[in-house]
Amino acid sequence: MGETVNGVAFAILAFASIGGAVGVLASRNVVHAGFWLLEAMVAVAGLYLLLSAEFLALVQLLVYAGAVSVLLLFVVMLTLRRREDAVRPLDWSLSGAVLALLFGSMIYLGIANFDIPVAEMPSTVPDIAALGEILFALDGGWVLPFEIASLVLLVALVGAVWWSKEDEK
Repeated sequence: MGETVNGVAFAILAFASIGGAVGVLASRNVVHAGFWLLEAMVAVAGLYLLLSAEFLALVQLLVYAGAVSVLLLFVVMLTLRRREDAVRPLDWSLSGAVLALLFGSMIYLGIANFDIPVAEMPSTVPDIAALGEILFALDGGWVLPFEIASLVLLVALVGAVWWSKEDEK
């Protein structure tokens, strides 16, 4: 019974993430595409939860679904001067379809011919507190890259606000 429930939940979340990605590509409105991206990221976080990767699900929700999607939507809404600017033309060309088919077949062949080594599972599941201590240790941890990434996002937001201001001429 438990495997059936996990299979149904996986199918729903997989279709939701693929549907969100297709929605990003098919949406003519840039703001709507940002919301479709948010939906795809939340579905991927649900897939991480099914895989018992709670930390990755939390990071997916906080960093990608929370911060990046909100930043993207703020930048789009701040830089649009008119409502018509949010609408983009859709380019359904034959050359684009051929390139997508070639790229997809190359990816499929690469995955199909890849011999995946079997990894040995750890005896115990590490908890989030131990992972946090390793990631944010002051001696050799990831504190500095984490802070640099937050500064880059801040500069991007300030740049978007500066770029969206009206000309004073």
